[in-house]
Amino acid sequence: MAVEFLTDEQAARYGAFHEVPSRAELERYFFLDDADREAVQAKRRSHNRLGYAVQLTSVRFLGRFMPDPRQVPAEVAEYLAGQLEIEDASCLKLYGERDGTARTHAGEIQEAGGWRDFAEIREELAGWLDARAWTTGDGPKALFDAAAGWLREGRVLLPGVSRLARLVGSVREAANQRLWDTLYGMLGVGQRAVLDSLLTVPSGERVSELDRLRRGPVRVSGPQMKRALERAAEIAALGMGAVDVSGIPPRRLAELSRYGVDGKASLLRRHSDARRLATLLATTVYLTSRAVDDALDLLEVLIATKLLARAERESAKEKLKTLPRVERASAKLATAFQVVFDTTSEQVDTGEIAPPKVESLEAMWAAIEQVVPRHELAAAIAALFELTPPLDSDADEAWRAMLVNRFGTVRPFLKLLITVVDFDATPEGEPVLSALLSLPELMGRKKVGPAEIDTGLLTGSWRRLVLSAPHLEPGTVDWKAYTFCVLEQLHRMLRSKQVFARNSSKWGDPRAKLLAGEAWQQARPTVLASLNLPGEAGAHLAARAALLDGTYREVAARVPDNAQIVFDDDGRLHFAALEPEPEPASLLDLRAAVNAMLPRVDLPEVLLEVMSWTGADQAFTSVTGGEARLKDLHVTIAGLLVAHGCNVGYTPVMGGADALKYGRLSHVDQTYLRLATYRAANAALIEHQASIPLAQAWGGGLVASVDGMRFVVPVPSVYARPNPKYFGRRGGTTWLNMINDQAAGLGGRVVAGTPRDSLYVLDVLYDRDGGKRPEMIVTDTASYSDIVFGLLTLAGFAYAPQLADLPDQKMWRIDRTADYGAFQDAARGRVDLARIERHWEDILRIIGSIHTGTVRAYDVIRMLSREGRPTPLGEAIAHYGRIAKTLHILRLADEPGYRRQIKVQANLQEGRHALARKIFHGRAGQLYQRYQDGMEDQIGALGLVLNALVLFTTRYMDAAVTRLRADGFDVRDEDVARLSPFVRHHVNVLGRYSFQLPDLPGGLRPLRDKHATDDE
Repeated sequence: MAVEFLTDEQAARYGAFHEVPSRAELERYFFLDDADREAVQAKRRSHNRLGYAVQLTSVRFLGRFMPDPRQVPAEVAEYLAGQLEIEDASCLKLYGERDGTARTHAGEIQEAGGWRDFAEIREELAGWLDARAWTTGDGPKALFDAAAGWLREGRVLLPGVSRLARLVGSVREAANQRLWDTLYGMLGVGQRAVLDSLLTVPSGERVSELDRLRRGPVRVSGPQMKRALERAAEIAALGMGAVDVSGIPPRRLAELSRYGVDGKASLLRRHSDARRLATLLATTVYLTSRAVDDALDLLEVLIATKLLARAERESAKEKLKTLPRVERASAKLATAFQVVFDTTSEQVDTGEIAPPKVESLEAMWAAIEQVVPRHELAAAIAALFELTPPLDSDADEAWRAMLVNRFGTVRPFLKLLITVVDFDATPEGEPVLSALLSLPELMGRKKVGPAEIDTGLLTGSWRRLVLSAPHLEPGTVDWKAYTFCVLEQLHRMLRSKQVFARNSSKWGDPRAKLLAGEAWQQARPTVLASLNLPGEAGAHLAARAALLDGTYREVAARVPDNAQIVFDDDGRLHFAALEPEPEPASLLDLRAAVNAMLPRVDLPEVLLEVMSWTGADQAFTSVTGGEARLKDLHVTIAGLLVAHGCNVGYTPVMGGADALKYGRLSHVDQTYLRLATYRAANAALIEHQASIPLAQAWGGGLVASVDGMRFVVPVPSVYARPNPKYFGRRGGTTWLNMINDQAAGLGGRVVAGTPRDSLYVLDVLYDRDGGKRPEMIVTDTASYSDIVFGLLTLAGFAYAPQLADLPDQKMWRIDRTADYGAFQDAARGRVDLARIERHWEDILRIIGSIHTGTVRAYDVIRMLSREGRPTPLGEAIAHYGRIAKTLHILRLADEPGYRRQIKVQANLQEGRHALARKIFHGRAGQLYQRYQDGMEDQIGALGLVLNALVLFTTRYMDAAVTRLRADGFDVRDEDVARLSPFVRHHVNVLGRYSFQLPDLPGGLRPLRDKHATDDE
């Protein structure tokens, strides 16, 4: 091996042609401009002209001169020969036969092109590498590749592979040591002792203090909430949150903390003092806010599911139990009143009015008692007073009254909550926060007066329950009911970010994270240029208004000839159902032939082969920061990907080879597999998928869809939420993932339960693992809202949600007086441009903060809505989004091809999810991870396995199509574009597996016969 972190194959690829350049690469690097031609034509013989051209262009592509230019790929020589009008490219073999010619030409090219020697810029590169290593913490392979790219861009000739690798290794090691020394130097003697004590195992315990503190809550209960707050208080008491680590790059701090959270305490003890204590400091700083996050996550679930939802369910059950009594009492009362009505009303007979049937109260009662005895009627009235709410109550009173009886759930942690969590609030949330802080003073007292509470918070039935409960003494309030009134509103305010926690990351104030002041002014020009947005809104909004008006008129003019749409009597728009595209015989034959030709393999073989193509296994670096010294590491990684991606655990993948023994699997699992390495590996797969001609036939990678895949979580977890529709009686989680039109999964995010996808779509888009930035985004209706439409449009995306409830969608106009023909009634909403313009600077600051990663879009969207209603700024963004939404609806109405494109992309996502279900088959497809990190890691493995299998299938399908064309098979481009990479008949994902990768002299396995059956 040339160097520790590069394999022999990777070292051999350095500065060399390891495969034939693509057409795009040929056109970019090997095209000869006028100056190139002039220099080439100065050479006398054809082979010298061609050889000179090879050296001139290959140095641009490789970054160095080839030892033997005659070894250039034939495709490159032919491409250059064609430009030089040299008929026989094979003349290149004569180049350099005379000693010194190639070397002389190289010197000329270097001097004319301004190429510098590595020795001239070594120190400059070392400084650049140091800054990158210090800031990013990239692994050695990533730094090596980045350094090679930096040299090429700077027109510096690449040095030998060992020389560059040694520089990268030494700079990275120095940057790591400086990081550890810097953090170590921030600690006093006492703080170092405190951190070291975390690695000790107390007498009588089985785990270290660090192991205990890094375990978050699992079960949802009052006692668990108390323990979660105690854990947060204990971590805060370590005092490491007060250490100023702001000078450390956040990514490096996060990398260290992840090692501290995931690594074994025994492993941490082996490190030097500086590294060990730096890691422990980063870990405790992270846990200081993470513990508060965990506690508030638990509080949110506890209030939503164990208090509010349970009280509603129990009150509904109680109501059902009392329903028979209510029905009987109501029937008796109705019968009695009917008698009263019949006997006391004036009688109308044949046009004459007669007096009532009875003339006295006694006679009326006599008539009543003939049908309902008086004592039964009294009992019925008493029952109704007992079982039904007062006339001035609301629908929530029954469950709220039952909620008060569950005070024992919140009593253990209320005082601790306001002690541990550093709450703050916006002006709108301040009353609720003040009430929360006052609750400990009220708890346990026999008498609390109205003056001691904030009666302004008593909305609806809470006023009666707090101020007028039957058991209250005059002049007192029910402080338990008041406590739940405050907690219900706290729950709502936390979710809308009107109340937030200063010592929390997830539940902090998103407003504080927005770009502001000097930071915004510095970022503003770059953000506006990147998003193509103007600093002033006037001309931009005028252009959007003109576009909307013109589109309305154009589409309306074509309505008479458009059989795809109709308008109902209320003027609402309806679409005709899209007819499925017919599948011609040529497509069916092609699909059958291609599927038959795919080689039959085990899933581990797929992973090993894909790793050999892409080098994706090199992304799995040790969490310790050290270099990999494990033989056959790629085999172990493949085994673990199968174990996690198929949800089957270690047993089916364990074998006699050292790489597949339990100890090795466990070590690599804990040390190499994590979300960051999954994402880095996935980026390599995405890039490779995009290079395959078949994938390019499917699309250009600029259309993507985002949708959720649901997983039942049958184990207790704070990070799972109930939803009977998807999870039955258990909790669950959602993998919100993105796929482009080349069938590559670009990334995803695990979210608890089934929240509206619209809250997370923008975060998924900005947090992709790799690939081109999509331009058009397809989602289902659950991902839609006017605010999301506005934010996505501002971010430069064309948003194309499927609108299942289209007739109920309001279309919007700007000009009240315009006549839009058939759309006149449908266009009943009006966009307020003045409102958008008033808030334009804040709108820019919002989207700029999201675009630069300063704040999560999820937090911003929550912030822009209060109790389901947009804030003034949220309303302005929604108005901006309504322009894009209406243009989207008009395009849906006018272009069936646009509707079909959206449907095709949505179907692609469904196909990926179906394949994911097939892969993730163990334990009935349920996710047995208690913590969010574990969920993300396992779903990360599934996503990587999915992309690897799709890449494998795509490449072999592409080879099959090429073979069929060569054999004269009827292969039509329109049929090729409809092939699916989500077939799975050729891959075994069940049982025990083969980890043997055969020799692949041609780079691929042999294809099967197109007439073969699965049994052959």
